[in-house]
Amino acid sequence: MKRPMPAILGAFILTGVFVYTGCGNSSSGKEFIQIDKTENPIMAKKNILTLHPVPREIFYTHHNSDFTVSLRLPGGEWQDLYEYKVIVDMNNPQPASMVQFDFSGMVEMRVKMNNGILDDVKIRPLSKGIQPTIQGNYVTFTLTEPVKLSVEVNGDRVHNLHVFANPLETEKPDPHDPAVIYFGPGIHVPENEKKVFVIPSGKTVYLAPGAVLRGKFLCDTVEDVRFIGRGILDAPEQGFDLRFSQNIEINGITVINPNHYTVLGGQTTGLTIRNFKSFSSKGWSDGIDLMSCSDVVIEDIFMRNSDDCIAVYTHRWEFYGDAKNYRVKNAILWADIAHPINIGLHGDTGFDGNVIENLHFSNIDILEHDEDDRDYQGCMAFSVSDHNLVRNVVFEKIRVENITEGQLFNLRILFNEKYCTGPGRGIENVTFRDISYNYEGWPENPSVIEGYDKSRVVNDITFKNIVINGNRITSFEEGNIHIGQFAEHIVLK
Repeated sequence: MKRPMPAILGAFILTGVFVYTGCGNSSSGKEFIQIDKTENPIMAKKNILTLHPVPREIFYTHHNSDFTVSLRLPGGEWQDLYEYKVIVDMNNPQPASMVQFDFSGMVEMRVKMNNGILDDVKIRPLSKGIQPTIQGNYVTFTLTEPVKLSVEVNGDRVHNLHVFANPLETEKPDPHDPAVIYFGPGIHVPENEKKVFVIPSGKTVYLAPGAVLRGKFLCDTVEDVRFIGRGILDAPEQGFDLRFSQNIEINGITVINPNHYTVLGGQTTGLTIRNFKSFSSKGWSDGIDLMSCSDVVIEDIFMRNSDDCIAVYTHRWEFYGDAKNYRVKNAILWADIAHPINIGLHGDTGFDGNVIENLHFSNIDILEHDEDDRDYQGCMAFSVSDHNLVRNVVFEKIRVENITEGQLFNLRILFNEKYCTGPGRGIENVTFRDISYNYEGWPENPSVIEGYDKSRVVNDITFKNIVINGNRITSFEEGNIHIGQFAEHIVLK
């Protein structure tokens, strides 16, 4: 399929108002919007499809030709999508593909495999129940709600296609509003040596569809900042650096291959992250790492990272304090190395220690966990060091689809001498409920539950409805769960 040549967009900055429309260009010059004026009788709402423009500067350099992806409203004309190249898996970096768009109602998707013969396709998470139709080298399927998917042909999970079907935007701020920092379609680079966009308090930062930013966002000692839109951060040093701040929201943004964390939160309260997508493939390129942060909501995210996807700590570097009140739900996590979820490694041994408490993880699909170092294994991991006490944690409705190498559960109080200065204090009152795992081939390494000594124990851990390969386990042996020393009141219901 021949792709249209990009059309040039203008660039301007209005005096006194934060407006960035870019020096860039777009494949279409504007968003493509298709509306079916006939109300969908099944969905009881209009079918609307919005495609995003692509800046000319990256039109060829960022394209992956492994797949040709098209969309249409039912009975309409097929519209070609731009297939972004994203690099995944630090152990063996490879180019995968990503497409994104906005829609409501119903949309049909067609994916053509351009290299080789298509024998098999799997669309994950499997919990979404997407049933494709295969005809030759084409895969077609229908979407009726916003969703984040991995389309994998012939079992290839490295050169796969990531599909981010966003809901329609409900908020497009006025670029002339002095409370708005507006990034329009095009390429945007910070005008400083450190490649940082410094954001003050009280701003709504809007990344329009087609906006591509080459720099990180910094919020330092600010409050009431919102990052919204459908734009992309492209290979920044970090995605978001949020420190000593309050009431920060990130909604709708995609971060591609940062050199370091996608989101670093330090001593920040009132953090909300929604409809967020991330890829990383370098050392220390964790997804969302939060140090001494509290009152956190994370939902509707897709994280594919070459280090921990989500990590919750207390003290590290210049950040101090407890970590409390987390709600993580409706997440898709893919750890090419390290943990999908890791809790408790870093803390403060300068006094009795910090507390990590009141964490709730629900409705999460873990697509991959691959880590050869036993110290860093565990889909749901408690690596409690540095005098931290972790308590009151719930994991429920967690679906693990694949563990190449690793463990399902890892609850340990330990002293990691590489990163820490002392052992943790304890793990208390943790519930695992409605957890499922179906392994392919060899089973995962044994899960570990183990304290440090008689005064640093793992206590009051409840497992309920744990299903392995379709069978509800009735013993820890059936679940490949090893209970070690200094672990008390470990219960399987």
